[in-house]
Amino acid sequence: MANKRDLKKDINYVLGDIIEAVYIWELSNPEKDNKKAQKIIDESIEVFDDLIVKVNQRGIENQKQHFKAINQELETKGRGLIDKINAL
Repeated sequence: MANKRDLKKDINYVLGDIIEAVYIWELSNPEKDNKKAQKIIDESIEVFDDLIVKVNQRGIENQKQHFKAINQELETKGRGLIDKINAL
């Protein structure tokens, strides 16, 4: 992990792409119920907020390890959200 700015960009791009994928699904499936899709968007926003708070924490002794853990959490939660989109 290079730095805090790059980690924030990664979080923004990954979760932004997930939300965009949900919108594309909604547009391509107008006859289906969108409640599950909206829940995925809400969950993506919650994950974004949670990860940004963790990135902005101060007083961390080992920042490299802290950022690596955040990056791993982003990957895990991102894959979970993508799996939910695929299940729609």
